Amino acid sequence: MRYDFYAYMERMKYIKRWQLMRSVREENIMEHSQSVALFSHALVTIHNEVFGGKADVLKTVLYAMYHETAEVMTGDLPTPIKYYNRSIQGAYKELERNAAEKIVNTLPEAIRGEIAPFVLADEDSAEYRLVKAADRLAAYVKCLEELRSGNGEFAKAKKSIEEDLHSRNMPEIEYFFQHFISSLKLTLDDLESL
Repeated sequence: MRYDFYAYMERMKYIKRWQLMRSVREENIMEHSQSVALFSHALVTIHNEVFGGKADVLKTVLYAMYHETAEVMTGDLPTPIKYYNRSIQGAYKELERNAAEKIVNTLPEAIRGEIAPFVLADEDSAEYRLVKAADRLAAYVKCLEELRSGNGEFAKAKKSIEEDLHSRNMPEIEYFFQHFISSLKLTLDDLESL
């Protein structure tokens, strides 16, 4: 019998992000997911080691790795449309859930139980909250990259994402900003000269 789960996952590299914006360098949801996994690992580590939390590191990183799974069917709906009003937001969330469930059902039953919980994340968990923050952090870092390349089109997005991140009142985000954001604004030459 044929199982299509990994064929769907490999298609993540064809789904472009930031479709309404001119980008110096295009980004797809596969590379975005890797970035979110990296930042999720950072945030969960800060959460646990700096602030005494008890979040599950593996669960957090796996939630991040699979967080865009539905978009291989739905595409990446631009943020201004996705959050235009509660009705659209609710309908899109349901569409994403249905797409993710359909993709999960392309796994053999013998392994579905080990993978499905990470694709169909517990949205009320501490781990998911960290992934959602990392998702925004990855978008913020993309804005920094574009601005560093002279693309002023990302200035407004950077400002609104930064405000959103700080409004979450998450000490993990503030710690990350305090210790890591300034170096993410540097070129490779600047990093090597320090």
